[in-house]
Amino acid sequence: MSNLVLEAAYFAARKHRDQKRKGVDASPYINHPLEVASLLARVGGVDDQETLAAALLHDTLEDTETTVAELVELFGKGVSGMVEEVTDDKKLPKEERKEEQLKRASTLSPGAALVKLGDKISNVRDVTEHPPEDWNAERRLNYVDWASGVVDNLPVGTNAALEEHFEKIAAEARRVIA
Repeated sequence: MSNLVLEAAYFAARKHRDQKRKGVDASPYINHPLEVASLLARVGGVDDQETLAAALLHDTLEDTETTVAELVELFGKGVSGMVEEVTDDKKLPKEERKEEQLKRASTLSPGAALVKLGDKISNVRDVTEHPPEDWNAERRLNYVDWASGVVDNLPVGTNAALEEHFEKIAAEARRVIA
């Protein structure tokens, strides 16, 4: 593992240190970006250090006080650019942000598409196994369907192993939740 990936993991851990996931188990937030990076490496065979660093940092702009300038200074324009590509504009209403993700998915760079795919695998797994307490079955299934739409809109051939893994996770989610 390179210093870039280790530094990204450490940075993300510091930035997310007081955050918990929305699931009933309220797991430490850092588990999510760690899982996304692990999925890319383990399932997808991704070894590009910038992409793995971006996976670790993918929620820092959206969910912490991190700035683009900070990411550029510490991790370079390549990593920062991928993180920016997968970051939602929190000024928009939730439904608009979801629609934007569907639209933008097809325009993502190869690295950002990998990060997005890993993020959706992790989120669908969480919605299946550790959903937020106030999410009923319908809301959970709607999330799985929306996430499938985002993945379907990613550039063709993003990563066959990760795409297959997503399909398995989504099918399992539909079976378990329904």
